[in-house]
Parts: sequence; C-alpha cells; structure tokens
Amino acid sequence: MVIKKHVQTYRRIYQRTVNILMPVIYTFLFAHAWYTGLTNFVHAFVNKGNIMIILLYFVICYVALKVWNAFGIGMQKLVNVVVSQAMGVVFCNIVIFFQLFLIAGDIKYLEGISFYMFWTTIYQWIFAVVFPYIFNLIYIHIFPPHRILQINGDFENDLAEKIKSREDRYQIVEEVSIHTPWDELEKKMKKYRAVLLNDLTSAEQIKIIKYCYAHSIRLYFTPKISDIIIKGADTINYFDSPLFVNRNIGLTIEQRIIKRTLDIIFSILALVLTSPIMLVTAICIKAYDGGPVFYRQERTTFRGKTFWIIKFRSMVENAEADGKANPASDDDDRITPVGRFIRKTRIDELPQFLNILKGEMSIVGPRPERVEHMEKYAEVVPEFDYRLKVKGGLTGYAQVYGKYNTTPLDKLKMDLMYIVNYSILLDIQIFFETVKVIFKSEATEGFTEKQKKRIKE
Repeated sequence: MVIKKHVQTYRRIYQRTVNILMPVIYTFLFAHAWYTGLTNFVHAFVNKGNIMIILLYFVICYVALKVWNAFGIGMQKLVNVVVSQAMGVVFCNIVIFFQLFLIAGDIKYLEGISFYMFWTTIYQWIFAVVFPYIFNLIYIHIFPPHRILQINGDFENDLAEKIKSREDRYQIVEEVSIHTPWDELEKKMKKYRAVLLNDLTSAEQIKIIKYCYAHSIRLYFTPKISDIIIKGADTINYFDSPLFVNRNIGLTIEQRIIKRTLDIIFSILALVLTSPIMLVTAICIKAYDGGPVFYRQERTTFRGKTFWIIKFRSMVENAEADGKANPASDDDDRITPVGRFIRKTRIDELPQFLNILKGEMSIVGPRPERVEHMEKYAEVVPEFDYRLKVKGGLTGYAQVYGKYNTTPLDKLKMDLMYIVNYSILLDIQIFFETVKVIFKSEATEGFTEKQKKRIKE
C-alpha cells in the first residue's frame, strides 16, 4: 500500500524509471543485433568501440522517444504511448541505419545492414506493445486515480464528461458550488488530495489557489484567456521587485523568416512525396460520383486576411447548397465512402500544401476558420481573433491536442498557448505529434447534435 503522503514522489520515481528502462530494452535488442550480425559489415570496431556504438544508440533512442512524446506511462492513453514508442524506435533506427552504412562505406553491405535493422525494428515493435501495457497495468495497480473535489462556477460546461473519459487517472468523487460557505468548503478540500476548479472567475479562484498551495493540495483549473497570455511573459530582473513583460507581438521578424523558409522547403518536399497518393485520391473521388475533385472554401488567416483553402472533396456535391455552414457529424450521410476514408487519414488536407507554398498558410499554426464562423464566434468570444496574430496552419496545437468538434473557446485557448510559447522546437514537436493523430479516432470525432445546436445558436 503506497503511503499517501509520499505518493507523488513514488509516482515520479516510477515514471522516470520506466522512461529509462524502455530505451534500455530497445538498446539491448540493438546490441544483440550488433554483436550477432552487424559487426560482420562494420569491421573497424573492437572492445570500447562496440560499447561506444551501443551507448550512442541509447542516446539517440532516448532523444527520439522524447521527441515523439513517448514517455507517457500513467499519463497518456495506452494507445498513444504504444504509437509514440513505435515511431520513436523507427526514427532512431533510420538515423542509426545511415550512420552504419556510412561507417561500412560500401554499397555491398547495404542489404546486410538493412536485414538486421529491419528485424531489430520488428522485435522492438513487439516490445513497444507488450512492455507499455505491462508498465501501465503496474502503474494503475500501484497508483489509483486522483480522487478529486470539483468546485463549480456558475457556467455549465461538459468538463466533467471529459474528465470521465480518463477514469484511469481522474475520479471526481464530489462536486460543490463555489457559493458553498468557506468553512464548509475548507473542510471538504482537506479530505481530498486534488481539487478541480471548473470555470470560476479570477476573483473566485484566488483564495482557493492560495489555500491549496499552502496545504500542498494538487490543483487543476480551467485557464482564462488572460492566464494563458500571462504564461508567455518574460521576467525582468532590473529592479528589486519582480516584473513581468508581455510583448504581445506574435512572432518576431527572425521567427517569421525561419518559419517561412521551412514552410517553402517542406511544402515542396511534401507535394513531391505525396503526389502519387493525391493522384490516386483524385481518381477515386472522380470515379465515385463524377463530381469535382477539389473543394475550395474561403478562410481567415494572419491579420484577418482571407484566402481560398483547397481540399479534396469528401462530401457529396453541393453539400451546403443552402449556403449555410453545417458542421459534419459522425454519421453524416453527406460524407461519401471515399470522403470518410480520406477524412480519417487526413488525405483530404494534402492539397493545402499548395496554399502553404503560396504563403497563404503555414505548416503549423491555428487552423484557419471559415469567414462566417469567425464572425459568429467573435460575437460570443470577442477575443477569438487573437488567433490571427500568426498565419493559419495545416496542423497546430488545437488540431493535435483537441478534436474536430472541440469548442471554439477551447480552440482559442489552445491556439493562444501555441502563440505565447512559440518556438521552432514547438513547431517540430507539433509536426511529430500530427503523425500520431491519425491513430486517434477521437481526433476526427464529428459534432453531436447538441454541439451543432450550440454552434448554430
């Protein structure tokens, strides 16, 4: 039985141990391939040289898993951990493969190196499924879900339903109103190791935040837009008083130049590499109903500029003949069989690399919204156009960590988190995370009738 007082310390120790153990296992499998076969093609290494190669593999493997966000035992869903582990291993093995080929220095060794690296990857994939499953079972057994007291504000939302989707980590045991007398509220908070503040005003949050900090109570809360903006502040240490500064300019000129350069390079490469897929897709769409292959729609991007986004058509022709926006649901009969597949695999988005090459979009950024949606959302959330401080993107923070049916307010918050914390490394992380999104069925989850009604209202 874990001692409650030290449960968080034990939890961290367990997670960090697993984080080291996983690349150790993958490195062991590579070491086996190295000593049993790969040394036949790379003769220059003996004794310490072999050890250095294996240590190098461990370092690259650890970094690759870190880049793919594969260290999520007890935090992420198991399927996400498995996919991240598998992709991290592939990334690592590709790097090592080219290194070994260069060291071997002869094309005749290409087949042999490929053979051993291929089977090493297969064995590692098996472990990438089995071991995260075992480690996750152990984690759940030792560390039960956080028992949470939820304190509700005056606004209704579906936060509790979202929390219930991860009952392996969180368990809302009791809910109370923020208008509960303080003495009673204090007694309830003492009974729990975690408190969740559900959409309270800033004034309502302050006292509870201080109380939880003073009593070492874990605190979860839904951030306000101002909270996210402040999160991107820099510290000024010119005086003997702490001072924060928010520059509020979006991206610097240097960041824009680098970002645009990378957009051009990657969009050209993507158009070349995916051209066979796009050709087959175009043929399938045309063959199904004879309608147009592409679908163009006016979207809003950087500083409120508009442009026509290009996508493969996934719905029947004239799906919005009445001219009104009608978000797709999971069982929407307007989506064609071909469209259902290309939407789930994101193939319908590939023509947007043309928009990126033209400079209308970026690889990574807030998803460009329809003009009419921007106008309607801004009526309810006046800050919604804060997203326009950067160029719209093919993928982005909200697309990776949200869903197709994520609410506009939550999309805004996630996009603001991207803007205020922007870096090239964050773009790279989101790019890698985007590949994993294909394996998440909930990422393409359509709007429910309740959500569609709320949007229309």
